[in-house]
Amino acid sequence: MKFKRRTHTCGELREKNIGEEVVLNGWVNTRRDLGGVIFIDLRDRYGITQIVFEPSYNSEAHELAKKLRSEYVISVEGKVRKRPEGTENPQIPTGFIDVKVDKLIILNQSETPPFPIEDNVDVSEDIRLKYRYIDLRRPKMQSNILLRHKMYQLTRKYFDQNNFVEIETPVLMKSTPEGARDFIVPSRLHKGKFYALPQSPQQYKQLLMVSGFDRYFQIVKCFRDEDLRADRQPEFTQIDVEMSFVDVDEVFEIVEGLMQLFFKEIMNYQLQLPIPRLTFDEAMEKYGSDKPDLRFDLEMVTLNDALNNTEFRVFKDALQNNGILTGLLAKGCGDYTRNQLDVLTDYVKKLGAGGLIWMRVKDNDLDAPIAKFLTEKEKSNIITKMKASNGDLIFILSGPKLRTLSIMGQLRIEMARRLNLIQPNAKPSLLWVTDFPLFEWDDQTNRYYAMHHPFTSPKLEDINEMDKNPSKVKARAYDLVLNGNEIAGGSIRIHSAELQAKMFKVLGISNEEAQEKFGFLMNAFKYGAPPHGGIAFGFDRLVMLFAGESSIRDVIAFPKTSSGMSLMDESPSYVSEEQLTELHIRVR
Repeated sequence: MKFKRRTHTCGELREKNIGEEVVLNGWVNTRRDLGGVIFIDLRDRYGITQIVFEPSYNSEAHELAKKLRSEYVISVEGKVRKRPEGTENPQIPTGFIDVKVDKLIILNQSETPPFPIEDNVDVSEDIRLKYRYIDLRRPKMQSNILLRHKMYQLTRKYFDQNNFVEIETPVLMKSTPEGARDFIVPSRLHKGKFYALPQSPQQYKQLLMVSGFDRYFQIVKCFRDEDLRADRQPEFTQIDVEMSFVDVDEVFEIVEGLMQLFFKEIMNYQLQLPIPRLTFDEAMEKYGSDKPDLRFDLEMVTLNDALNNTEFRVFKDALQNNGILTGLLAKGCGDYTRNQLDVLTDYVKKLGAGGLIWMRVKDNDLDAPIAKFLTEKEKSNIITKMKASNGDLIFILSGPKLRTLSIMGQLRIEMARRLNLIQPNAKPSLLWVTDFPLFEWDDQTNRYYAMHHPFTSPKLEDINEMDKNPSKVKARAYDLVLNGNEIAGGSIRIHSAELQAKMFKVLGISNEEAQEKFGFLMNAFKYGAPPHGGIAFGFDRLVMLFAGESSIRDVIAFPKTSSGMSLMDESPSYVSEEQLTELHIRVR
């Protein structure tokens, strides 16, 4: 049925429009029949306007309005009027006017939706994802998608103003080992050969630096075939950045400017620069995480020096094996019951700890099951080092350094929750974590892996250690952390073919394999590669944090479930035998 073009959106009309003839289009949000007069809240993505059908004003429109139900799509023509006194709704911008209807056109009917189109709806996420097109009508979801749009536009404008060039890189590329499984795509034209979907544009953006585009960025889709959780999807979006002739400080300067812009434009918050920095070692020893949440204090304390001569077997074994003794102070928790302490002990045991040592501070002494194994000097050292007072509670873990620190870091977060230290309105906490190890050792495969990726440059002063002691080599790598979430990671890259070959050797990649997997990049380095470095933002996670959500699925229009399924279109799905035959594939 023909209808007129709308004159206004459903969030636009105000008292200044009183008396105007208008056309509105949208969905029926609610319908109320009060003594013959029918009130409809008409909704579009801009807002809600109340429209009124009165039998004495237009009986034909009123009669048709009796058919309206939730989520019918309609067009109305009518006149804007001031709402009668006492019926105003100051909770919405259009709440001081309504529209008296002259003409109604029903554009489409709707079945009863599987859940109400409202925020805080009590329905499972699976149902929301199955009917995602309905879920996306909810105000909160529309707000999240509009926020995402705004952050896209801010990103593009910012990088354009800073002389970056947006360049698209291929979606069908060569399969190369980058840390996660590739999604592979069979080639119909080249029997037995496959493309891969990019885990990141890493090699292409380095090639763009070799090509002379000294400042590149891209908002890009990436793909990783890995196990999922709330902040992971098989396909995700990055803000990808690369720069030539830079060191760490220049990369930080560009990134900090973008973060300052986001906070100003989205939260009206003036982010103070520069963003603080912690080395990987400092972050692990103080907070037990390489992405620490600094919205609260609660620092961990290394106790090796305080107990370096201890005869207590558990501590002594850890020290003799180059391990760590790490402590955490819970202020005012000395009255924790044995049951509460047992619950916390079970918590760390499930994380892999052998147990949890706890000590109550009483009368300037330590009340603890292990107190009898410690000298007075050692007890005094612990109290002094932990800056503990009477009524406090001390936790200690011992064992291999990184694993023990990580477990204590998770206990730190658990205690912060119990003590209500993480306030929702707390000042945002941004920091850089730098100087990561270049390599990490895997006991199962008995080899080193790149902690970031194999194109990350070692610190120049550590290059000589690569052959002799790879575990001591630090990377020119960095992560940006917001409120305990890694939101970006990058590094200064290797731009020398010789150094890249040395890196592959430590990783156990032979010359033949390196040539097969990365030959195009290695060859490019022979033709004048500039020093370069960059970073990639996890854009979905960034939007999630600015939106105040706890899952990236709530800021992606059509996400997958935690098992990688799309419940709405039922993918992945089977394909026909004909398609498989064309691709030279047989499914067993």
